[in-house]
Amino acid sequence: MAFTKTYDEGEPQRVNKWLAQSGVCSRREAEQLINDGLVSIDGEVVEDVGRKILPGQTLVLADRAVDKLDAAVTYMIHKPVGIVSAQPDPGQVPAARLLTRQNQWGNAPAPIPQSGDLLPPVGRLDKDSRGLLLLSSDGVVAKAVIGPQSDLEKEYRVAVMGDLTEEKIELLRFGLELDGRELRPAEVEVISEQRLRIVLREGRNRQIRRMCELVELKVVDLFRVRIGSLEMDDMPEGRWRPLTAAERAALVGG
Repeated sequence: MAFTKTYDEGEPQRVNKWLAQSGVCSRREAEQLINDGLVSIDGEVVEDVGRKILPGQTLVLADRAVDKLDAAVTYMIHKPVGIVSAQPDPGQVPAARLLTRQNQWGNAPAPIPQSGDLLPPVGRLDKDSRGLLLLSSDGVVAKAVIGPQSDLEKEYRVAVMGDLTEEKIELLRFGLELDGRELRPAEVEVISEQRLRIVLREGRNRQIRRMCELVELKVVDLFRVRIGSLEMDDMPEGRWRPLTAAERAALVGG
């Protein structure tokens, strides 16, 4: 079914910006829909990606545009320790297996993947880590979260063993290398004895554990609590829910 919405703001606004602010899609996606001839205003197909919509005008997305936006799905999961993000070895359980109706958190309707349909993770958590994990078939979300130009923050609560000195904290913040490449600056804060708050803007393989090893600290618990503006809040361990349109738009830079 086509999407229809009347613009009720006081001043004209670019179509792509309005659609993003409304949580319909990202600005980039809106521009692509316009280029594909799938957006019209008051019955006229929009041909200019810079087109502004005026107060009182009605925008319509064609059925094909709606189908295109609805086809991609993104779920957030509170991953427990012992569950792998993807590509399980024999005997291991992938996070996608948690996507059952029984495990769904909240009342938002969401399609359940078919048995054996493993959605790829967007920013992995290793088997021994827990917390916020995204599974998605949405390439725009994946690029925004883990693409080479991504600048989204990923926030963790980390418990460590070892002598936690100010010198080590400063090195964790900046000055370490992994795989021959300098790491981006990180936010590192001591929140209690042997517990750290760490915020990264990149996602190397097992990055926090390897960073801590370089300064002779051992990670005993790693819990991801946030990706960009998306927080897990009070969702219980092992449960999942779909992202809302507004949450997706915020992640992809709506």
